[in-house]
Amino acid sequence: MIVVFFVAVLVCSLLLTGSLRRYAIARSLIDIPNERSSHLLPTPRGGGVAIVVSYLAALPLLALEGFAAWPSVISLVGAGTLIAMVGFLDDHGHIAARWRLLAHFSGAGWALCWLQVVPSVDVFGVVLDLGWVGYLLAAVYLVWLLNLYNFMDGIDGIASVEAVSVCIGACLVYWLSGENELVSTPLLLIAAVSGFLYWNFPPARIFMGDAGSGFLGLILGILSLQAALVSPHLIWVWLILLGVFIVDATFTLLRRFIRGDKIYEAHRSHAYQYASRHFKGHLPVTLAIATINTLWLLPIAICVGVFGLDGILGLVIAYFPLVFLAVKFNAGATEKSS
Repeated sequence: MIVVFFVAVLVCSLLLTGSLRRYAIARSLIDIPNERSSHLLPTPRGGGVAIVVSYLAALPLLALEGFAAWPSVISLVGAGTLIAMVGFLDDHGHIAARWRLLAHFSGAGWALCWLQVVPSVDVFGVVLDLGWVGYLLAAVYLVWLLNLYNFMDGIDGIASVEAVSVCIGACLVYWLSGENELVSTPLLLIAAVSGFLYWNFPPARIFMGDAGSGFLGLILGILSLQAALVSPHLIWVWLILLGVFIVDATFTLLRRFIRGDKIYEAHRSHAYQYASRHFKGHLPVTLAIATINTLWLLPIAICVGVFGLDGILGLVIAYFPLVFLAVKFNAGATEKSS
């Protein structure tokens, strides 16, 4: 029955995305290419709402059947709903950056309230209780993941493939380490995103929009904190699995900030955007990210989560070639200098 349930969520997401595509076309909710775009053809947007609806509607059913704890579900549903609503309104008009940021921290605050305690951090085998500082760091962490996911959702399929591959990796680590109680919520997210991915895989027939990308970033962050409450070293597993997005977005932001650019303005200077222009298409880059996640980051995450490799050491090993790729593909550079 649980298999049937997850298949039903996938089908629901698949059908709802198709309906949203027709709605977006009818209402002229279309992304028109401009000088800051990475796509060439006008494409409907807002399909990420299908992920949001199918995932959030199914979460309480998981709790009712005993596959997820109610505090975890309430944390995800409350924060996810707020962020998706703000993203949806921004997709249909414009919300000032300060109000979006306020909503982002409010969503993070809701999630942390239902977590009740902030996870301890395993640093070189020493478990540190960060106290109130941990709440501040956790809130910043959630808001940064939310926003970097928005930044990284710039070519066909990239945000969907990242979410699916990262959650598959996390579920595999949980299974191998015996933390089976953590599997259901990321597995449900795989089902919800996979239905949308059918429409979003290159060449995309609909885009995710801020409602979907911000939602995914926040949900993945909450899932990582919930895992760390069970076992502190699991936060390093998630940071490793999310490495491609974290390194590209953070490296690009820092370089633009140091140069004095307005970091909140739209641009196309991420490494993945330069790579898509270099390889003359989105598909090679999206597939490359899936390959990196599977063949490089996942084995290191397994070493940390299952075989006891120190989390910080694993993170450094995982990120080193990712930083090299960010430099190679001119992450954060102005286009004329690339």
